[in-house]
Amino acid sequence: MNVGVAYADKFKQVWLKLEVPDGCNVREAIEHSGILKQFPDIDLSQQKVGIFGKITKLDAPVEEGARIEIYRPITADPETVERRDME
Repeated sequence: MNVGVAYADKFKQVWLKLEVPDGCNVREAIEHSGILKQFPDIDLSQQKVGIFGKITKLDAPVEEGARIEIYRPITADPETVERRDME
């Protein structure tokens, strides 16, 4: 089945389209994509993942056409950062 795996760091955005075995889960699809070798700083034990913008678990099943996303941790607390004027 065909899926996509997306990740973006400060410098680069990657969206890989690949074919994975039927019945695989999110973790297996991410590992199959090779993205963990491209971005060795990804830590799946700490970072959240999602499918089409909805947080999910690594053992969640993947469906045809899914876009799996790996989210970076928030580096600035929105409660303490000054608001920027949108003028």
